[in-house]
Amino acid sequence: QVQLVESGGGLVQPGGSLRLSCAASGFTFSVYVMSWYRQAPGKERELVASITNTARSTNYADSVKGRFSISRDNAKNTVYLQMNSLKPEDTAVYFCKAALLANVYWGQGTQVTVSS
Repeated sequence: QVQLVESGGGLVQPGGSLRLSCAASGFTFSVYVMSWYRQAPGKERELVASITNTARSTNYADSVKGRFSISRDNAKNTVYLQMNSLKPEDTAVYFCKAALLANVYWGQGTQVTVSS
């Protein structure tokens, strides 16, 4: 059974940091491209960051470049999103996604709220 379980979300003040984790099981994690998406209330889901299976290449949305960092540990079947200098506009539900050709899996999401 495929599972993607996100954790690490919560309430943080502007300028603060959070580290999200996504633990994968039920598929061969090391061959999948992993991504983080987010969806704010009333808005479409958007790509935040992605990382190739070997971690050789990463990609970021312009809005998070220089503040967020995606990484993965294939030995632990886990992908991470380090979020620094958080802003209120980063408030959203953050989702983990695994993709390989036509195979796409999503996690259930974790809430991140940036507010004073």
